[in-house]
Amino acid sequence: MDVRELVLLEEDLEAGVDAISLVSEPAIESDFIALSKKDVQLKTVSEEQRILMGPALIPDKMIYRREEEEEYYIYFSKDTVKRVAQAFLKRGYQSNSTLEHGPDVDGVCVIESWIVDDPKKDKAAYYNIDVPVGTWMVSAKVYNEQIWSDFVKTGKVNGFSIEGKFSQNLLAAQDQILEEEAKDMLAKIRSMIKKDDRTKSGERIEMESYNDYPQSVSNNAKRGIELNEKINNKCATRVGKIRAQQLANGEPLSLETIKRMASYLSRAKEFYDPNDTEACGTISYLLWGGKSALNWAEKKVKEIEKSNN
Repeated sequence: MDVRELVLLEEDLEAGVDAISLVSEPAIESDFIALSKKDVQLKTVSEEQRILMGPALIPDKMIYRREEEEEYYIYFSKDTVKRVAQAFLKRGYQSNSTLEHGPDVDGVCVIESWIVDDPKKDKAAYYNIDVPVGTWMVSAKVYNEQIWSDFVKTGKVNGFSIEGKFSQNLLAAQDQILEEEAKDMLAKIRSMIKKDDRTKSGERIEMESYNDYPQSVSNNAKRGIELNEKINNKCATRVGKIRAQQLANGEPLSLETIKRMASYLSRAKEFYDPNDTEACGTISYLLWGGKSALNWAEKKVKEIEKSNN
């Protein structure tokens, strides 16, 4: 599985941590960077003062991510973790908080932020929080009565998760594109060759691919590309963007690609909101061809599999 380093570029003014969220489970979707279950160590430092403490980011820790059809790991170096923590304070984002990565909530504020230099002597160790050198620790004060009573005291939230955007190691990202394209080509070679008596008689072997999807699929992809360009192409993975170009150009698709389309679109449809054209859920759904593509892909897979039986 691909491993990518996330970095904070000086010239990228919009990158970095935008908010810290109180969560019950680690998040694995785009823009949400949470610790694994075993690394979640949220402690109530003071019931009276309503202060919570826990790690926000651990350096060199492999964090599982999933975006559309991609699965991979990300990590931050010690230097990047330190710079992320400093940028968070410099921008004055201490009061930027959410609950379960939902809407912003008032009354949760980061009051302490530090980098662990000595795990044995650090303040975190006093509260039995075991983290390595370079960890970004935060303490947050909960002024919001509902958040404290309904979520903290009841144990519904178990840790901190950061929200933000970062630049990826470009070499790893490029490798992911090449890997996806290679998989697609191998799929065509392995599973799209017509296996009939003609191959035995020495006749030309033809690879099967399909581009009989309706024009609405291409139109949806073009619409997704257009909407994504308006927000500086912030939505979708590189694979999703490649898929959109294929559909927009009417290119033929292998059976494996069609199956991936059906699988992704069947899950992504719940995030599609035609009234919110800047939402990544809406844009990504259109990039993969939208509802028309889902209907076509599901029907096409059944049709092909039936004909092969």
